[in-house]
Amino acid sequence: MSGSGIRSEAYGLVPADTTEDVRTRGAVVSTQVAILPVGSFEQHGPYLPLATDTLVACAIAREIAATYPVHLLPPVTIGCSHEHADWPGTVSISSVTLHAVVQDIAASLRRSGVEALVVVNGHGGNYVLGNVVQEASARGERMALFPAPEDWEAARERAGVVTSLLTDMHAGEIETSILLHAHPELIRPGYESADFVADDRRHLLTVGMSAYTDSGVIGRPSLGSAEKGKELLASFADSFNSYFSLLTSAADGTTDTGRA
Repeated sequence: MSGSGIRSEAYGLVPADTTEDVRTRGAVVSTQVAILPVGSFEQHGPYLPLATDTLVACAIAREIAATYPVHLLPPVTIGCSHEHADWPGTVSISSVTLHAVVQDIAASLRRSGVEALVVVNGHGGNYVLGNVVQEASARGERMALFPAPEDWEAARERAGVVTSLLTDMHAGEIETSILLHAHPELIRPGYESADFVADDRRHLLTVGMSAYTDSGVIGRPSLGSAEKGKELLASFADSFNSYFSLLTSAADGTTDTGRA
């Protein structure tokens, strides 16, 4: 595919809502919920793009927005990828910066009448997002982090993903499957023979990814398929129902209807 084709596809990640679309959608719910995809810009081996985590987060967020009356936001495309710094192309921001960005977005949404924010995280290294949600919830703000490990496990089982979440750490079966379904044109050849397993990664935060893999891959991408990717996303949409209900529950215990 030409470079211009790839760029036009990337632009499609930005929601096309007008302000009237947001106003109309907000009029039919008691509590407005915004969805913020957060990804990264880091190596994903020689066959997946640097933007993989952002693409995955956006695919999950779009699936949610197609099912629930939520306000879909453009993604945060650079996260905390310091463990991948040894590979060309990787770019990181500090955890302090990411914390501040999400806090600022949440505050801006509240000023415009959107009371709840769900952060859809596509990168495991964005640990600080858990702290952002903890602190916001302690202040009485409505915020959630999605998907939780239990949601990933439910999606893995439903889709028939063979690799465990421990083994499927990076550029493996799950990420390859989601991109094969959502963005097959962005996958380069080579995932079929790139499997590499390194389950004992106890020193990852100290020594980085390069101490465990030469290729940048930890997982079994050869097992990925578009069908698995489709089922993974469908499972996330189902799992999101409990988050939507929790964030939109009123003092009297009633909730919005949720699914569109």
